[in-house]
Amino acid sequence: MNQKAKICQNCKTEFLIEPDDFAFYVKLKVPPPTWCPQCRMQRRLTWRNERTLYKATCGLCKKAIFSVYAPDLSFTQYCVDCWNSDIWDATSYGADYDWELPFFEQWKRLCTRVPWRNLSHTNAMYSPFGGNMLRDVNRVYLSYSIIESEDVHYSKDVDKSKMIFDSFDIVSSENAYENILGYKNYNCSFIVSSRNCIDSAFLFDCSNCRHCFLSTNLRNKEFYIRNKPYTKDKYFFELKKLSVGSYAATEGIKKEFFERKEAALYRYANLINCVSSSGDDLINSKQARDSFSGHDLEDVRYTFRALVMKDSMDASYVGMNTLTYEAQGAGVADSTLIRFNVHGAHGGNGQDFQYTAFCGYASHLFGCIGIRNKQYCILNKQYSKEEYESLVPKIIEHMHVKPYVDRKGRSYAYGEFFPSELSPFAYNETVTQEYFSLNKPEAEENGYRWRDPEERHYKISKTARALPDRIDDVDDSILGEVIGCAHEGTCNDQCTTAFKIVPQEFQFYKKTNLPLPRLCPNCRHYQRLKQRNPLKLWHRQCMCDPSAGSGQVMKYANTSKHFHGTHRCPNEFETSYAPDRKEIVYCEQCYQAEIV
Repeated sequence: MNQKAKICQNCKTEFLIEPDDFAFYVKLKVPPPTWCPQCRMQRRLTWRNERTLYKATCGLCKKAIFSVYAPDLSFTQYCVDCWNSDIWDATSYGADYDWELPFFEQWKRLCTRVPWRNLSHTNAMYSPFGGNMLRDVNRVYLSYSIIESEDVHYSKDVDKSKMIFDSFDIVSSENAYENILGYKNYNCSFIVSSRNCIDSAFLFDCSNCRHCFLSTNLRNKEFYIRNKPYTKDKYFFELKKLSVGSYAATEGIKKEFFERKEAALYRYANLINCVSSSGDDLINSKQARDSFSGHDLEDVRYTFRALVMKDSMDASYVGMNTLTYEAQGAGVADSTLIRFNVHGAHGGNGQDFQYTAFCGYASHLFGCIGIRNKQYCILNKQYSKEEYESLVPKIIEHMHVKPYVDRKGRSYAYGEFFPSELSPFAYNETVTQEYFSLNKPEAEENGYRWRDPEERHYKISKTARALPDRIDDVDDSILGEVIGCAHEGTCNDQCTTAFKIVPQEFQFYKKTNLPLPRLCPNCRHYQRLKQRNPLKLWHRQCMCDPSAGSGQVMKYANTSKHFHGTHRCPNEFETSYAPDRKEIVYCEQCYQAEIV
């Protein structure tokens, strides 16, 4: 089939469906989408709440728990232990299909009957205050989307790492503080888009560096400050003069670092060991197109935070699957044919799921919640193989004939992801607010729910301004203080207005000579988010232009290295750097010619 232009049902802009996309839809037996890729991702993320937690009570064992679901929602929730147990059976809540109601109305009713899991924890050891979306972890504290890691605090999207504090989107790293988009770094702080660096701080786009500070675009360097080489003794002498243990001095260094970072040379995309791929922040991937923040991918498109996946499209926070489409949180090992999934899954070995939540060790499910060790279920009712295979095509046809229509008049036939208005979460509780930020009037105008923050009445015992400048002047009495966030709840960053320092965190600051933070964990998280690019690509031309003279930021080391000579580079690419941004963005050839 040829390329086809369509108008997005949601934002009314035109988008293209490529021939390869049509082939994928045929393979999975789903119709082409009616929403554009950006709107599809935004819709999926409205079903993922990571950071907004509430106090609740398990509906089974009655113990006090934390939950991602607000207390005014009308459904039962179980703690992770009870939910994973054999005490209850999800098929006991099964229902016959009602041909008088749209499918999504029936799924909504099922949601109110079947217990939901309070948090998404799988093998989370010694992590009673771990946060959410944890798998195979030890000693995690208030962190989110953490996989195969240990000793992680106040961080998000961390894989295969250890002793991580206040970091975002890092892989295979250790002893990290304020690392953003990092890979295989050790004992580093305040570094962005850097890899294989050791004992360094305030680096941007550096690789294979050791003992480097306040520098950009370095390769295979040691003992550098401000991109200038030093002897070993001189390096440590100059570093001591910078007073990095002082909060005031560190804030000044941060300001200089951001200025240097802005003036650095930018590669069009952060792709490490990738072939025929487009997007940003991808590692070890092949033919991963229009994708962001993933590793070990092959033949995927429109993915975000996808790990070890193959032959899939439109997946967010998904891992270890093949043939997956329109899924949010479907990390089920060795699973295939996962279509229209929310809230992750339980266990593994899932096959042929459609419109499911929290299902695992199962196969051939349609419109189910919490099903385990079963097959051929529809709306949690089990059928024979013959009954199931006869009924599912009729339901799909019914979804086309009698689609669900939301408050904004958007139609949801078979092939559409779950409507956002059926999500248990308000827009500003979800991950979508982090990447597609709206204020309350904008959210409500677009048909999303909004939840005003709860009033907090913390007894603040020490303001941020009253904290000592240096960590050397802080003793363990700080562990008993309730510290007021410097933002005082005036920002749009889900500010908690107050926070505490926990023992392991305090020991880390002491050991690494880092000053105490002045912002609450949520505000710190949003400060890190501002340093990553949007989940969107623009078509641009390489900005390398030797004829630009003094107007060009980069100083050419050797113009003969550039294949285009004295003329502007003709190469074009897809990049997450918008055309109106200040950065100097180069194609791969020009970037490699300059970075030495």
